[in-house]
Amino acid sequence: MSASLVETVDIEAPVAVTWALWSDVSRWPSFLSHVRLVEPLDERRFAWQLSLPGADKNFVAELTEVIPGDRIAWQTTEGVHHAGVVTFHRLSDTSSRVTLQIEYDPKGFVEHIGALTNLDSTLANYDLGEFQKLAETAAAG
Repeated sequence: MSASLVETVDIEAPVAVTWALWSDVSRWPSFLSHVRLVEPLDERRFAWQLSLPGADKNFVAELTEVIPGDRIAWQTTEGVHHAGVVTFHRLSDTSSRVTLQIEYDPKGFVEHIGALTNLDSTLANYDLGEFQKLAETAAAG
């Protein structure tokens, strides 16, 4: 039984800017509030360190699909199981919509992370608001 979380944000920045920021995995800790470090292992695999209330977690995620300017998908291969996809939509020459969807197994997640963590709020903190600020600053820059 998996659960999913979907978040969407409209950003005053063209797709080229939002895509460029998100596709640089090393920048994820600057806008994903629970991600402390993302370290490339090879072309497709990355080691993540998450910093969560009362727990630090590590897992390895693999990029399963990368379509430039359109979507990035990943799934974990070690550690807490989840899969995610982020898609980029052109609204106009100067604005875009970014949608983040995460599928996870609530039971496994809670066992790994600890029942005290409110999972939905944790995942909701994959904070698109921070990303929006970053992208709009970059677009204005």
